[in-house]
Amino acid sequence: MSRYVYVKRDNSIKKKAINYFSYLFLIIGSLLLFWSFYPILSFEIYSRLFIKRNVKTPIPYSESPSSLAQANSVLGVFNIFSNNLRDFTQASIWFPSVQASSYSAMSVKEYNLSIPKLNIKDAKVVVAGEDLTKSLIHYLPKSLPGEYGNVVIFGHSTLPQLYNPKDYKTIFTYLPSMEKGDTIKVKVGEIEYEYQVYDMFVVDPDEISVLEQQKDNSYLTLITCVPPGTYYQRLIIKAKLRLI
Repeated sequence: MSRYVYVKRDNSIKKKAINYFSYLFLIIGSLLLFWSFYPILSFEIYSRLFIKRNVKTPIPYSESPSSLAQANSVLGVFNIFSNNLRDFTQASIWFPSVQASSYSAMSVKEYNLSIPKLNIKDAKVVVAGEDLTKSLIHYLPKSLPGEYGNVVIFGHSTLPQLYNPKDYKTIFTYLPSMEKGDTIKVKVGEIEYEYQVYDMFVVDPDEISVLEQQKDNSYLTLITCVPPGTYYQRLIIKAKLRLI
């Protein structure tokens, strides 16, 4: 039996090239994973430190779409992989049993929203709209901007790397960077209303009391999905009409 084994090492250029490319692809793959997941992880850390979470507010029994009688139809099941949670580009997915046509009597069909801090200027808001890829949606309208009540506006978000303030599929990506005191402008016809942010928090998808009407002031509620690029929870931005 031989006591030594000699192995001839392959030092050819081809072998070296294969080794180099293997390491290169491994590094590129790791960077892509970091690029994709960093915004999600950073939001989770930031929101747990600086944004209120799991806010629970009472849901009064009423004839409004967000009453307890309608609550069970919001998600079907509270599972992020449920079939009716996969496409949030259609507003009716949020409340399948509510007929948007019942709100067609609103005098204003669309208006514009601007958020100077996010470089959003004159974004189109469609009243009782459906397609979130073409505009922001004023959801279940009961009142108009400037009136007493709660104007709820849905908008899409995605990974920050894909953000484009003119693309409605990404327009609310940086909504988590809003702070108390920031300004939101809404223009209805020739009249411009200015709202000031006073609160922001994160809720689960079944916390539908954020849609409730409040008649003691003129409120504006902006809603998008978080963490960025997911639909796991909802970020709520609350603002009040600024009186000049």
